[in-house]
Amino acid sequence: MAYKNLLLESADGVATITINREKVLNALNDETLTDLSNAFDECREDADVRVVILTGAGEKSFVAGADIRELAKMNPLSAKDLAYRGQQVLAKVEHMGKPTVAMINGFALGGGLELALACNLRTAATTARMGLPEVSLGIIPGYGGTQRLTRVAGPGVAREWILTGDMFTAEEAHRVGVVNRIFPPEELLAGTMKMVESILSRGPIAVRFAIEAISRGSNMPQREGEILESDLFGLAASTEDMHEGMGAFIEKRKPNFQGK
Repeated sequence: MAYKNLLLESADGVATITINREKVLNALNDETLTDLSNAFDECREDADVRVVILTGAGEKSFVAGADIRELAKMNPLSAKDLAYRGQQVLAKVEHMGKPTVAMINGFALGGGLELALACNLRTAATTARMGLPEVSLGIIPGYGGTQRLTRVAGPGVAREWILTGDMFTAEEAHRVGVVNRIFPPEELLAGTMKMVESILSRGPIAVRFAIEAISRGSNMPQREGEILESDLFGLAASTEDMHEGMGAFIEKRKPNFQGK
């Protein structure tokens, strides 16, 4: 599929989606949301894709937020529709069933940080800056930021980041758990790929079940989450990958997982 505002490349089980609007710091406009929605569908349906990396073009910005020129034209009904649409698009990456990594190479503000929060994991360059500055525009985050930041980093961090609207360094984002790993800019791609390669070496069905257990379980009482975990544990034990993984461990060799 041809995309106007992003690049989609795939090799060796890894799809890389690059938001390609460098002149406007990769801001999310309506066309870009459409491109992202279609790209997420394509990656989900491609059996050869096992991990998805999401990043921004250039060195300055991952995604610097939504397109303010579009936001300025909103009325109450169109604003609600826009928020709902953005939430639906980001839900596609969150519920893709494959590991997703936001590789934050620069500014991740507003909708950009919300997009990164929808991914399973986040890496960042030490020069990156992040925040949810919507209150400085007289609005609030609308693409799930109030909900995901609270779940990722806790309500205390969410209140500080959202109510102040301030930008925070990659080091601070890492300290509070918003970002998993940080690297010097020149090492960001290599560091991210090292983490991705570790995921690729594991059982793909087990990885998918683990994502489901964490994602669904975080919205359940603990005991219900434990029941979900035991169900998925049982399903994993029915796979050929389980026998391969156990056999490889006993035989002291690398497993050859087939995703079956």
